[in-house]
Amino acid sequence: MVDCVFCRIVAGEIPAAKLIETETVVSFLDIAPVNPGHCLVVPKRHAATLLDLNDEELTDCVLAARRLARAVMEVTGSPGLNLLQNNDRCAGQVVPHVHFHVIPRSPDDGFNFGWRQRRYDEGELEGMRNAISALLT
Repeated sequence: MVDCVFCRIVAGEIPAAKLIETETVVSFLDIAPVNPGHCLVVPKRHAATLLDLNDEELTDCVLAARRLARAVMEVTGSPGLNLLQNNDRCAGQVVPHVHFHVIPRSPDDGFNFGWRQRRYDEGELEGMRNAISALLT
């Protein structure tokens, strides 16, 4: 995809601090990191969201993310990490090419998701479980 910044990185048209590159996946340091060591894992084939990946691509992305997580945590001395993956602009996806964020974390690093919590109304939890379960069978 010509306008996709991640496709251009995969093609070598835009420089990136690459970390892992396989037949199906490339990873690189994020140029606007939440914390030092924040990196991204992307499939080489353009896919807009997680739902557009095939099983092999998804597996390769997750395995690369785990491999990176171990290395990043060791290098940064971080006791924890976030593995984030957003789908669509309303969920925080800025680049419309599926990608996984590997973000090293430490206590009091100031990163906040800004989540708000809500409670299910009476009967809503059971109804949601039933609706989702029906599609999983």
